[in-house]
Amino acid sequence: MAIMITTHGRYLTQIEKSTILFPINCYLVREDDGLTLVDTNWTKTADAILAAAGQLGAPIRRIALTHVHGDHVGSLDPLHQALPDADVLVGAREARLLARDFSLDVDEAQTKPRGDYPVITTRPTGVLQPGDMVGSLRVIASPGHTPGHIAFLDTRDGTLIAGDALFTFTGIGVSGMFRMRFPFSSMATWDKATALGAARALTALQPTRLAVGHGPVLEAPVAAMMQVIDAAA
Repeated sequence: MAIMITTHGRYLTQIEKSTILFPINCYLVREDDGLTLVDTNWTKTADAILAAAGQLGAPIRRIALTHVHGDHVGSLDPLHQALPDADVLVGAREARLLARDFSLDVDEAQTKPRGDYPVITTRPTGVLQPGDMVGSLRVIASPGHTPGHIAFLDTRDGTLIAGDALFTFTGIGVSGMFRMRFPFSSMATWDKATALGAARALTALQPTRLAVGHGPVLEAPVAAMMQVIDAAA
């Protein structure tokens, strides 16, 4: 499984792991005090993430999660072991899923959460609410793929790290949209209507760059985001 490391702009470094099914991204975001790691990729990626941080010449100070599917938290435990002083941050709603509480709130779509939720022993050091700041990253609610999915907007340059709220592998798509070459977004999405609403809200932020869990980083993505939202509606 090949690893590719690519820098976008001044702050964002993409770590892409190619698998036989689809590519998986996680991201290092440069801050004044070191790096924020957004998501941890699939299993057996910890060494590559630590090596990428070493190449950037900065320590990983915090790990922030968009959601807790296995391809986003798969390397959390070994990274926590290697970085015991790094904060581990997850959305407050998503923290329940990390603890394997799959109950639903009365105001949520009453559909069982879908996708892979592995057993993770690492517990978060903090939980995030919409509007919170993680370094320079603002927490944005983006439920739909999972009940507690969040995204991160870099307030310095407008980069949106959207997790699985959207994807760009096989072309840009909204979470839950079916693609023959990439059916997994549809298969793993909890509620498609909620996901579509989240995609609209993310587009309204007018991001300058879109970084997702699966597929290439897009520059000036707003027109493409609006077009695919119209197609999904």
